[in-house]
Amino acid sequence: MSTIKIKKDDMVRVIAGAHKDKEGRVLAVNRKDGKVLVEGVNMLTKHAKPSMANQNGGIIHQEGPIDISNVMYIHKGKPTRIGFKMDGDKKVRFAKSTGEVID
Repeated sequence: MSTIKIKKDDMVRVIAGAHKDKEGRVLAVNRKDGKVLVEGVNMLTKHAKPSMANQNGGIIHQEGPIDISNVMYIHKGKPTRIGFKMDGDKKVRFAKSTGEVID
């Protein structure tokens, strides 16, 4: 598997699948399975029993994982690919469309 270039709190756009063209912030990245949780995308319905944490139980809406290959990083409002380069002695991510360093 290739290097995972998407990180938590990145803004991404879904480029394939049922939720195509939706945008959101990455909530979590699962490196082992190659999946991401994107805020407001792939909403699932979960029926929960009452518990100490959730006194009433009921129906809970939460994000489901989508494959990392189906999302693309958004830089200045446009989706772009991400690359790595050395900035002095530090490895940084950069947007391939503009060449600007992301972080």
